[in-house]
Amino acid sequence: MSDSAVPGFINYPTPRSLEVPYKAPPPPSNPVIRGLPLYYGASIVAALPSLQTYLWNNAGFSVLRGLRELNDVENRYDPTVIPLKQPTDEAPHTYTNPQNLRVLPQDVAFRFYSVADFHNAYKSGKLTPTDVVESLLPLIRRDAQTPTKHSTAFLETRVDIVTKAAEAATTRWKEGRPLGVLDGVPVAVKDEMDLKGYKRCNGTLRDYTSKRDATSWCVVKLEEEGAVVLGKLNMHELGMDTTNNNPNHGTPLNPYNENYYTGGSSGGAAYAVGAGLIPFAIGTDGGGSIRIPSSFCGVYGLKPSHGRVSSSPSPSIANTTVVLGPLAGNMADLEVSYQVMANPNPANPSSSVFSPPKAHSNKRKKLLGIYKTWFNRADPLVRAACEKALDYFTSKLGYEIVDITLPFIHEGQLAHAMTILAEVAVTVPDVTGLTAANKVLIKVGSKTPTPDFLLAQKLRTVIMEHLAYLFQKHPGLIIVTPTSPIPGWHISGGKADLKYGCSDGNMTVRNMEYVWLANFTGIPCIQFPVGYVDSVAGTGKIPIGLSGNGEWGSEDALIEFGYDGEAWVNSGLEGGRRKPETWVDVLKLKEEPGVM
Repeated sequence: MSDSAVPGFINYPTPRSLEVPYKAPPPPSNPVIRGLPLYYGASIVAALPSLQTYLWNNAGFSVLRGLRELNDVENRYDPTVIPLKQPTDEAPHTYTNPQNLRVLPQDVAFRFYSVADFHNAYKSGKLTPTDVVESLLPLIRRDAQTPTKHSTAFLETRVDIVTKAAEAATTRWKEGRPLGVLDGVPVAVKDEMDLKGYKRCNGTLRDYTSKRDATSWCVVKLEEEGAVVLGKLNMHELGMDTTNNNPNHGTPLNPYNENYYTGGSSGGAAYAVGAGLIPFAIGTDGGGSIRIPSSFCGVYGLKPSHGRVSSSPSPSIANTTVVLGPLAGNMADLEVSYQVMANPNPANPSSSVFSPPKAHSNKRKKLLGIYKTWFNRADPLVRAACEKALDYFTSKLGYEIVDITLPFIHEGQLAHAMTILAEVAVTVPDVTGLTAANKVLIKVGSKTPTPDFLLAQKLRTVIMEHLAYLFQKHPGLIIVTPTSPIPGWHISGGKADLKYGCSDGNMTVRNMEYVWLANFTGIPCIQFPVGYVDSVAGTGKIPIGLSGNGEWGSEDALIEFGYDGEAWVNSGLEGGRRKPETWVDVLKLKEEPGVM
């Protein structure tokens, strides 16, 4: 690791190529346990260290021991790479000027509401922020006399706090002094963040609140722009899987097809956006937890560079992999929410030295890197949907595709999983009261030997150095993969899975085939919808997502790539963007209270 490897960065990896022959992984052999057997079996696993060690070995975590390429490699524990502030890098006076939003035209096949639509409704006097909040509260409150299916996406909503914020925004609008395009716009945050007046349970039955009067920095920045935070959103317990199955608080179902999971662990956020309840939400991403649910629910998601968005004061349970970022119904909202929440935090040493977020202003190279062997591991339906989008990019938008390779991608996925499980096991040593699946995962993670953990950090160095080599050789390169290799995750165990949980490590590993790279190496990654495929149950089609991984600090270029993806789904894809089956027309709720 060298500060001077590339000028203008701190901790940029030394660019170094490592070409190794591709080796397909063996089929995963983790036992699939669900329902009552999982409920009772988890207690047995938690009580038997020898069984925990067996499951650790069975997962394949010992595979790094035979890699000679890791000899004499320095461990890298922190993937943060910081693009330094330049003398000309001044943050814009405001990120929320409505004139700067690139909003979709009204005549596209289907259009998620943008923050601009709320802004225009308030400006015209057709609606007030109070109108919108009063219409939404009966739909999202868990403590309502008759909770709706939408309320499962929310863990807590403080009516007094929400109403007060909406009334303040309404007053500003009536007095002709709105704060910007976010003033009065309803949003919500994943339970993993601190929010004043709310507890933080991380999807468990516990209380992990740092300070009752604290709010995470990025949420503070949104509130300063007048956004009305509706409360805390549901998540997979401790963020430890990719379904958002949560027996503690209920499981939100996919807004496109209720026979499918939303994906996780930011599943409540993806549901709230995907069902049209809010234009954007804040999630967290330690192993695809923003991008997988965004893909499954047909919305947009951005996993920023590691350390780019300050989480203070909320501590992460996996601090070398987890970041905060937005999920949104369209690119305009993804861009503005990211720009506001990524304002550097003066109290956070890492965040404070990042250059401020800004719109991409320079001419960019439209260069997409594809590791074909890896890309082609996706299921045929997923691969076909992604390839159609890539054809559009190259034939209509001037993109060029270059072949690339990445070393040890399957070993890298195991190294990422080993790292995040070990970090959580140290942070959450007591599994009492956790869901059955997490009792197993955390106890297995606790069996990671120190030498193997260190080998994982050596592999992190190797992969980051190879990425640095690719980004220096191909300036502006965006590494493209399907977001998930599977066409959604069907709830195959039905109500029993929702009640007791499900431990399907094979499916989890498969689902995270591509997303781990950005978390383990700290690079930013954007995901956007590119198509829809038939489901195995129910009538609604299932969204498919494509991801772009960029160089550290290249969020502005990835956002431009996202806009090109939005052009594809609205102008190139046959039939255009599809309307979710579970859709709430929020701006018509006041005039049509029964509309769902």
